[in-house]
Amino acid sequence: MSQSRREEAASHLRFLRLELREMALMLKDEDLLPEAGEIRALYSQLEALLNVVSGVKKKKHPGFKDDPNTVMTQKVA
Repeated sequence: MSQSRREEAASHLRFLRLELREMALMLKDEDLLPEAGEIRALYSQLEALLNVVSGVKKKKHPGFKDDPNTVMTQKVA
């Protein structure tokens, strides 16, 4: 694994560790369940970490002429 991917994975792990520690304290000390949004955010972070570790790159959004979110670029000859 390259150095930058290692650093990115370490960063994801640090973030996840802190978030999970906070959730564990909420469960243990305050008997509160985490909100669904918090769990979804952690799940997406775990997915991002898995993608970094396994070397999966994000797919680019396909450019369609009708799509207002797509910025079409012109090729310069």
